[in-house]
Amino acid sequence: MDYNNHNVTPPPYYGNEASVKEQTNSVMKRVYVRMFIGLLVSAFCALGVASSPAMLSFFIGNQIVYWGMFIVMIAMAWILPARIQKMSTGAVIGCFILFSALMGASLAPIFLIYRIGSIVYTFFITAGTFGAMSVYGYFTKTDLTKIGSYLFMALIGLIIASVVNIFVKSSGFEWIISIAGVLIFVGLTAWDTQQVKRLAQVNLEPSLADKLATIGALNLYLDFINLFLYLLRIFGGNRN
Repeated sequence: MDYNNHNVTPPPYYGNEASVKEQTNSVMKRVYVRMFIGLLVSAFCALGVASSPAMLSFFIGNQIVYWGMFIVMIAMAWILPARIQKMSTGAVIGCFILFSALMGASLAPIFLIYRIGSIVYTFFITAGTFGAMSVYGYFTKTDLTKIGSYLFMALIGLIIASVVNIFVKSSGFEWIISIAGVLIFVGLTAWDTQQVKRLAQVNLEPSLADKLATIGALNLYLDFINLFLYLLRIFGGNRN
């Protein structure tokens, strides 16, 4: 979620207020449309893999393929922002769609663990929570930079705690982790939205602005997916 990886310090936008607003709205529209497309791609891929025993065996049953997907996604999430200037607009969008497809395939097991009703119910809770925090991040006059720094530190702690619980296997600890995960990604949703808005307000070359819209969509997409997964742990129950 690092917006500084593109190594660009764009000059401030000196157009009139109407021009700034028009440019900001244009970029934000692309961000949300691409995020929505990414979520659709993930949903269809997850359903497709979950409904096919052969694909489920290949993507989930094969440990090499399963962990390979995660390694590729982590690499893409870090490398894509760093190489944004050297890639074409189409390549950036293509990588985002590929990332969404891989994420969808990795999420297929949730359809085997949770009831479809619980998944749909949690999805709408996630959408409402995400929407509210994104609106807050867009309209608030409060600078969320310091809050974002604290949230990143908390996120590192969350990752460490999750790894520890793999070995401890404490249901109580998992409940605490899930609640913490929800709070962290609720905050990151607002922070990421504010960062995207600020980038949309600077005077960027059109193709770079379009690429940054895709990176913004990726960051908000990740906030949504993680928020959904932590909420699903809390509200989803299971098939048993």
